[in-house]
Amino acid sequence: MSELEKLEERVQKLSPEELKKFREWFVEFDARFWDEQIAADSKAGKLDKLVSDALAEHKAGKSRPL
Repeated sequence: MSELEKLEERVQKLSPEELKKFREWFVEFDARFWDEQIAADSKAGKLDKLVSDALAEHKAGKSRPL
């Protein structure tokens, strides 16, 4: 049995209260992981083309205020 399968089995056995706490923890964990990945990609220059394209479209009047 893979680690993922073991984890899935354990999550299925959580009580409703434990599952609620797990969900809250996972949302925070996932957001932190996403933020770290975006920061690393930005630092590595992987987002430069997207930023450049977005700025060019904005300058061309193809954007609108949020």
